[in-house]
Amino acid sequence: MSKHRKSTPSSLKEAHLEINAIVADLRALRVTALENRQRLKRPPKLPSRKILANIIDGLAAVLFPNRLGSSEFNDEDIDRYVQQTLDETLRKLLVQVLRELNYVSGDETSSDIVHEQATTIIHAFSKRLPNIRNLLDTDICAAYEGDPAAHNVDEVLVCYPGITAIMYYRLAHELHCLGTPLIARMISEIAHSTTGIEIHPGAQIGSSFFIDHGTGVVIGETTIIGKNVRLYQAVTLGAKSFPVDENGALVKNIVRHPIVEDDVIIYANATLLGRITIGHGSTVGGNVWLTRSVPPGSSISQAQMRNETFDGDTGI
Repeated sequence: MSKHRKSTPSSLKEAHLEINAIVADLRALRVTALENRQRLKRPPKLPSRKILANIIDGLAAVLFPNRLGSSEFNDEDIDRYVQQTLDETLRKLLVQVLRELNYVSGDETSSDIVHEQATTIIHAFSKRLPNIRNLLDTDICAAYEGDPAAHNVDEVLVCYPGITAIMYYRLAHELHCLGTPLIARMISEIAHSTTGIEIHPGAQIGSSFFIDHGTGVVIGETTIIGKNVRLYQAVTLGAKSFPVDENGALVKNIVRHPIVEDDVIIYANATLLGRITIGHGSTVGGNVWLTRSVPPGSSISQAQMRNETFDGDTGI
């Protein structure tokens, strides 16, 4: 008879004891760490990043069914597909909105008031979808017209990471404005992971916005960008410093990022910090470090900025 090697009882016991010890250590950390500051006995049900990614895919298909949908349609089929996809997607989004509202309220279950609030948010968001599509059309046209390598607008839509990031931003921005900042931020970070472009959903961005190449672009929470603005890769629109209160904690909810007016071009690796204004029609050259406002029609180069010093704390 053949003999089979089996784990000895002692080794199984040791492994079991080791796992029990790890579980106990993790529990002790939960008790003493961040979770203890909120609801240890009733852990919150946060919105799901995985489900939100699926929701954004559904919304993208609703906005561009022939390009980002699942198949080819005739006119009647398109409307039916959009209606069905939108209904399913909004139902999923409602669940995620309820999770965020419950998390904020500290309650595990949705009251009638919270459910009504969530429903109101979903209805308002759905009504803004046509305007989002209209803005995205201007962004896509700006990318096509601004890039000689683009052969057609369909290529721009399905290939360009800048357009993907802007689409996610425009959807997330509306949810941010409607009172679901956590979901909005999660959506923006999904785009960040996918494209390498970070746009905070609180930023305000006008029409015909073009991010060329895109990798490494950072746009902060209180940034305001006008119409017909073009950014290249690794541009940072960040904060010059981070004020603290008397206890040394960061002061939240203050304006701290640049204002970029209409028709501005900012080239690769430029860093613009603080609540400065870049006047309309200006051009900021590559690798420029800028912490002061410039008037309309300015042309800022690295050579011009070489002798300027930066006072204060750095930051993005």
